[in-house]
Amino acid sequence: MIKPDFSQPVPKNLGVVHFIGIGGSGMSGIARLLLGMGHKVTGSDLRDTDNVKALRELGASISIGHAEANLGTPDTVVVTSALWPTNPEYLLARSRNIPVIHRSQALAYLASQKRLIAVAGAHGKTTSTGMVITALLELGQDPSFVNGGVINSIGASANSGSGELFVIEADESDGSFLHYETSISLITNVDPDHLDHYGSIEAFHGVFAEFANKSKEFVVISSDDAGAKEVAKLITVPMLTFGEAASSDVRVQKVVESAQVEFELVYKGQTVGAKLLLAGRHNALNAAGAIATLVGLGFDFDSVVRSVTNFQGTERRFELHGAERGVCVYDDFAHHPTEVAAALNGARAVVGSGKIITVFQPHLYSRTRLFAKEFAEVLAASDEVVLLDIYAAREDPEPGVTGELIYEKFADKSRIHYVPNWSDAPAVAAALASKGDFVVTMGCGDVYRMVPELLAALQTK
Repeated sequence: MIKPDFSQPVPKNLGVVHFIGIGGSGMSGIARLLLGMGHKVTGSDLRDTDNVKALRELGASISIGHAEANLGTPDTVVVTSALWPTNPEYLLARSRNIPVIHRSQALAYLASQKRLIAVAGAHGKTTSTGMVITALLELGQDPSFVNGGVINSIGASANSGSGELFVIEADESDGSFLHYETSISLITNVDPDHLDHYGSIEAFHGVFAEFANKSKEFVVISSDDAGAKEVAKLITVPMLTFGEAASSDVRVQKVVESAQVEFELVYKGQTVGAKLLLAGRHNALNAAGAIATLVGLGFDFDSVVRSVTNFQGTERRFELHGAERGVCVYDDFAHHPTEVAAALNGARAVVGSGKIITVFQPHLYSRTRLFAKEFAEVLAASDEVVLLDIYAAREDPEPGVTGELIYEKFADKSRIHYVPNWSDAPAVAAALASKGDFVVTMGCGDVYRMVPELLAALQTK
């Protein structure tokens, strides 16, 4: 992957903007905002995805595949850290001295005139951001926003609003979230991740503390997560906490897990019951973080709780895609052991007496190497696991690092099936499933693309 050059100043006028990798969730959201502002937008991506098609409908000119001919004559080029340094469009832009800026710089540029709420954390960012946005709309506000996934009730991941607030999902993977001029920050958790970039847990904690202390108004942070508690010790700006801990400013209690998780929230002596449209204890905590952010902004506690409970979820977060022969096929973005555990816990609350068959695609060689044992342990909450090979994303292969590392750490080999050949996996999963079961594709690579093949395999079983 490339190392972003954050010393490159952002042009005062972006002009015609070309996005390399425009179909990504964050990139497509920024492109959508620029189109709404009247900018001409071009771009390229490896696949003709729904995001790409939606941007074309809004007026963007997008090529599939990466080639020098795609670049044209833009005034600004926007890239992500996931870009390979050999990308022909990137190299051509650099050779022509066209300003090449990281997507976080473009987003910071767009948010610079607003009151920015930035949501960060190893897990739960997209859901928590969506909850804040949904509640603000329910409360009569008109925020601008860029989220990491499409918010189901809105049908979009980004929008340019007329209000003073701008809500974003802030990516901590490469430290780029430090470039935002944040007014309010929400930190969902600080579970160790991206250690390939940071090198140590201490460095990971340190960058979150730096992000928090850049907040002009206040920080909202988990009171339960071990990493967040370490970061909280380093925070010097006003702080609100949320979680199940007795000391939480917004406390979660009496959680009842079901298809729609129920719980109580306590704030300043007031207790309000809540029932989400989502499953999972983790979503009760995500809601508490969003609620803490909103009461910190001065909104009425009871009104905020009612507004957050109208959140309908985002794409790729335990999303039902269809059913064949009584077997439901879901997709989930979980790609870290903590996320996998939370997703499977939520699925267990919904499936009842049925089985959970998880089709898991590990993401990144470094993450698989570092967390193979932890992945094996949390995936054991499935009844059966179909294990794919690694989605490399921005990384080069590592000798000896494959999905088999997780297989070897799995305690009960009779319940895990290592299937490195993609085309074989749908039939394997379908053969394991019976009426009443869930098949869940899981990972943040391209495993979601297997859903139609799974449904077809179930139909012909």
